Amino acid sequence: MIYFDSAATSLHRPKEVGRAVLQAMDAMGNGYRGTHDVAMTTARTIHETRLLISELFNAGGADRVAFTANATMSLNIAIKGVLDPGNHAVTTVLEHNSVLRPLYEMEERGVELTITGCDKKGRLLYDELESAVKKNTRAVVCTHASNLTGNLTDIRRIGSFCRERGVLFVVDASQTVGAFPIDMEMDNIDILCFSGHKGLMGPQGTGAICVRRGVVVRSLLSGGSGSETFSKTQPSVMPTALEAGTLNGHGIAGLNAALKYIGERGPDAIRRKEQKLAREFYLGVKDMPGITVYGDFSGPERAPIVALNLWELDSGELSARLANDFGIFTRGGGHCAPLMHVALGTEKQGAVRFSFSQYNTSAEVKAALEALWEIICEY
Repeated sequence: MIYFDSAATSLHRPKEVGRAVLQAMDAMGNGYRGTHDVAMTTARTIHETRLLISELFNAGGADRVAFTANATMSLNIAIKGVLDPGNHAVTTVLEHNSVLRPLYEMEERGVELTITGCDKKGRLLYDELESAVKKNTRAVVCTHASNLTGNLTDIRRIGSFCRERGVLFVVDASQTVGAFPIDMEMDNIDILCFSGHKGLMGPQGTGAICVRRGVVVRSLLSGGSGSETFSKTQPSVMPTALEAGTLNGHGIAGLNAALKYIGERGPDAIRRKEQKLAREFYLGVKDMPGITVYGDFSGPERAPIVALNLWELDSGELSARLANDFGIFTRGGGHCAPLMHVALGTEKQGAVRFSFSQYNTSAEVKAALEALWEIICEY
């Protein structure tokens, strides 16, 4: 089995992650809900993980990191927590439904929404995005990298523009955390959202939202917090303000181990390995007859994703063929990125996405290229 679907979720993880989860299952109590040993052990692990995340992204301290179940939950909290009827929001055609659907919902509630475009290679039109900002614009919500094309967006450019205009900048970093440099201060990011199960290589069911100090986000949920028990409202102090109920302590313990692994291995080393493999695959596939590759490959700095189609063959059919006949696991279909498909003209066909991790090898890339060539030769 060859796994090229890491943009959906990591399959291969550091061994330390599984060990940490297993140990936590037997040793963790309910963090922030008691002063006995197992409760305090949990609280310390959760706090340490907040620190690791804050240090990785220069978020401004452990209290600026709230845990969620995934990037979708983080983005819902961010979008619904800062927008009000009468506000204007700007986003792009590059976005995942985790951004689009909450924004559509807020549009129904009276938020004005502008969606800006891209060029034929899926590259963001920055001038169009900047010109869309107006007096009542409250937030710009943008992905750091397209989960379909792998194209990176220049978040520092967008963040600087947003800060100059007094507009909140919300970043979906689902495809870049763990490998690409992100600095909330230098990049002028107000709210950073991501999952823990992709590039961070943590367990599924983990994610976080990092909120710049001074930015207030309304809580999406309310309930038990372990503090201010007699208050009728959710505590307003971060991170408790955005965390209602028992946290996924077992998952956070695994995420803790994953973050330590990334710190030891180095995000730059991880990124270079993944980009090398993606480049090898792209160079091998781009000139094959019948193959169309989507995205901008003019430079090395891009997420390790190669999306393609073979003639008019349905992407789901090609993906299934790769899996069933060659044991090569990819993802076909729409990838929860409907506007990006419309922009690329692939809304009916979808696309087959190959996404690479540091655990893949050049031999696996070669096997995938050979499999595609064998399929092509049949047509």
